[in-house]
Amino acid sequence: MSATWEPLILTVAPNGAFKTHQDHPQVPLSAKELAETAKSCLRAEASMIHLHVRDAAGRHLLDATAYRDATAAIRKAVGDELVIQITSEAARIYSPEVQMAVIREVRPEAVSVAIRELIPDEASEVLAAPFFEWLHQEGIMAQIILYSADELARYQALCQRGVLPPSRDFLLFVLGRYSNGQQSDPRDLLPFLQTLTVPSPWAVCAFGSMESACLTAAAALSGHVRTGFENNLQLPDGRTARDNAELVSLAAENARRLGRSLAQARQIREMFA
Repeated sequence: MSATWEPLILTVAPNGAFKTHQDHPQVPLSAKELAETAKSCLRAEASMIHLHVRDAAGRHLLDATAYRDATAAIRKAVGDELVIQITSEAARIYSPEVQMAVIREVRPEAVSVAIRELIPDEASEVLAAPFFEWLHQEGIMAQIILYSADELARYQALCQRGVLPPSRDFLLFVLGRYSNGQQSDPRDLLPFLQTLTVPSPWAVCAFGSMESACLTAAAALSGHVRTGFENNLQLPDGRTARDNAELVSLAAENARRLGRSLAQARQIREMFA
């Protein structure tokens, strides 16, 4: 069966915009900690890292210099063996103009963008369309974050209308919400798959002790997966994971049980070239 499937892209999202050492001592905040986490997660067979950076007080930051510093530290630790994807997340702080300006300044290998943040309404399309065209022309791998089937339908409509360019975006279906005590369920994936009409590769992220079940369901249905402390700290039995690498290892093991091979960074680059 693995011969008919794309290799599974296993992404680690190790920190997110809000978690700190108070949530878990192994949440990486500094460039050095991010590099150490990248190295351990590569050994656990992640092939991509979803990167947030923080300011001196540990708060969410969109800053080109901080992204370059973190990227350089990770590259020193793992070379080109991980795709480095930076976030454009607003986190209730940054405007779409600032989000797009930072990405233009960094020119990353890959970036995640949320339709609800950069194109919240029809009026915002005029500003967003040239930015997405620039991503396409620069060859920057774009992951589109979608929080509901309705957002997926809107994304597809934007593609059909030409607001978004014809490119092979990587979709991320968020199963649940960022809230205390959120518990995702594999059935949360069904509305997305029922709505999906474009031939785009997709992945899921999920929350709580059912994260592993959600990721396994996605892998079984030809999707890709994102795990890590940004969304979840728990193992399937409810215990707290030792570190991000433990969650990555669990996702890799579950993929193998399905007969799914794991992508390497070079294969991801080829898939989205």
